[in-house]
Amino acid sequence: MSSPTEVWKFRPHPLLANSHLQTVMGIHWPRRVAPYAATQHRVTLDDGDTIVLHEDNPADANDATPSVLLIHGLSGSFESTYMTRMAEKLTAHGYRVFRADMRGCGAGQGIARMPAHCGLFSDVASAVYTIGELYSDSPVSIVGYSLGGTLVLNMLAEVGEMRVGNLEKSLVVCPPIDLFSCERNFRTYLGRKYDKFFVKQIWQQVVDRWQKFPDLAPKSIPRCPPKLRDIDEIVIAPSGGFCSAEDYYKQTQPGPKLALIRQRVTIVFSKDDPIVPCKSLFDYPHSDSVETIITSHGGHLGFLGVRKFLGMRGLDGDFRWLDWRILEWLDGDRHVDEHESMGAVLVHSK
Repeated sequence: MSSPTEVWKFRPHPLLANSHLQTVMGIHWPRRVAPYAATQHRVTLDDGDTIVLHEDNPADANDATPSVLLIHGLSGSFESTYMTRMAEKLTAHGYRVFRADMRGCGAGQGIARMPAHCGLFSDVASAVYTIGELYSDSPVSIVGYSLGGTLVLNMLAEVGEMRVGNLEKSLVVCPPIDLFSCERNFRTYLGRKYDKFFVKQIWQQVVDRWQKFPDLAPKSIPRCPPKLRDIDEIVIAPSGGFCSAEDYYKQTQPGPKLALIRQRVTIVFSKDDPIVPCKSLFDYPHSDSVETIITSHGGHLGFLGVRKFLGMRGLDGDFRWLDWRILEWLDGDRHVDEHESMGAVLVHSK
């Protein structure tokens, strides 16, 4: 069994060291987005529903060009800042990228009858198989963000040693490990702020789905509920075949399943994540196939580091520290010296 070990040293930007600033500015920091030029692929799932993959290629792509599947988090889409930003960096470094829109999200809105949830890990497998059908010689890696990471962990636990398409390795960032602890966190004073944000986003998706598929809608559309747990109770649980929100959390949280994983996966967490409690990573045993990486700071999907500030200088191309660590991970799990890449040190927790 591996144990969580702090192995990637991250120095947050001095003006953005607070975990909430890291989280919020990680999303809203202004940037120029390249014009959309992806090729869309609709993936028909086993139950007849549909997800969408957005394919971006480097200029010299061929059938053997390595592919990276990016999976967004709760209420995200192919347009989420971390998705577009990472796709641009990856294609610039020679990788083919597939940004996934899970059920009802982004370009998947209006074409999926069922909502996305943590138990639909087979949707990830379907995406990987589709990439293999398109490019049979292309090795595939997955990067899953937040809930997208939970889907990846659940898939890996389910398949055991069975290879999924051309999948070689996976990396997940800030994934909900224990759904009960996430729900408890949303009851705290600051947690309620994030809970309200997700409720607003998710409830709009729910109403849009009911309008598109009126046979799924209740006779009377209820008002927007106050908590995300309420949506899980009245929408997610019954649509997914669960008895209740509690039953949904129990069956789909990946924490108890980490010991079942037999394929390479790296979990990246921040100790000060204000949305997904990092402590959950310590609560469950996991197999030697699971590498755990923890930083002291970074918020939730933030990881805004130092590039240039009052004499401090990092060697990354910009202050998006996590993006460059993902590129290093893709380039071969190589050890990085202390003086390289803004003080990141990679040590395998075996």
